[in-house]
Amino acid sequence: MKSALFRLRESQDSMSATERAVSDYLLSHQGEAMGLSIHQLAEKTFSSPSTVIRMCQRVGYAGYKEFRQAVTCEMAVRSLGRETERQEITRSDSLDDIVDKVTNKNILSLEDTKSFINTDTLHTCVGLLNEARTVLLFGLGSSLCAAQDLNLKLLLMNKPCVINEDWHAQLLQAKNAGMDDLAIVVSCSGETAEMIQCMKTLRERNTPIIAITRREASPVAELSDYRLYTADGDEAAGGGDVSARMSQLNIIDILFTAFAHSEYTYCLEQMSVTRAGEPQAASARA
Repeated sequence: MKSALFRLRESQDSMSATERAVSDYLLSHQGEAMGLSIHQLAEKTFSSPSTVIRMCQRVGYAGYKEFRQAVTCEMAVRSLGRETERQEITRSDSLDDIVDKVTNKNILSLEDTKSFINTDTLHTCVGLLNEARTVLLFGLGSSLCAAQDLNLKLLLMNKPCVINEDWHAQLLQAKNAGMDDLAIVVSCSGETAEMIQCMKTLRERNTPIIAITRREASPVAELSDYRLYTADGDEAAGGGDVSARMSQLNIIDILFTAFAHSEYTYCLEQMSVTRAGEPQAASARA
């Protein structure tokens, strides 16, 4: 079942302006808001108790009391999980401790990323992938590894892709981009100078840009046309690069799977072609 806060985010596009104001306040002041009565919340958001109730009903709850109980419970569970996850690796940790701590960091990173997904944006990105003449992939460091993963996936579907490890080559591919191409920029920080320069060039070429980046405001997010948000180190409660990479790969898996699903029959046919020549484990051992 989707969490209360996720359902709230997901329903925002269908809300009235006053309902959206209430939901924005709840999402940005989760801890404080759950301590408010319905009248206090209405006063804080310049709305009315009836608006708050309608908003709660829109996301599947009978009223504000039921919604607040669900969010309070959800926050308590996540807080407990984060307290466990915040424990850094220490010299005295056993292998079991390391397994638990690293796994908890990655789980919470994936949960954060899931809560950021806007399915309307995802649907648009899938459409752009379908229509693009060539997919141009950009990234540096660990983000380049994530972009390379998407490159391999798209090649399975015979989708033309361009990816270069060298930044200067990436800038050249941006300069050669066209309106019929699609650029996908992967950037954990959203502030990588080289990616920003490539994106400015892409905008001059009128090439649509999808950014896979953190949710906070950043130059990469601002320069993109569509954003698929990932959790960064802070949102993953200290998870750092490992959790951020997991978050990026999760978004890429979701985007590719949605793309393949949109062309389901062709996907099955193409997979049979691209995998036909792969050596089998049994024959390799023979």
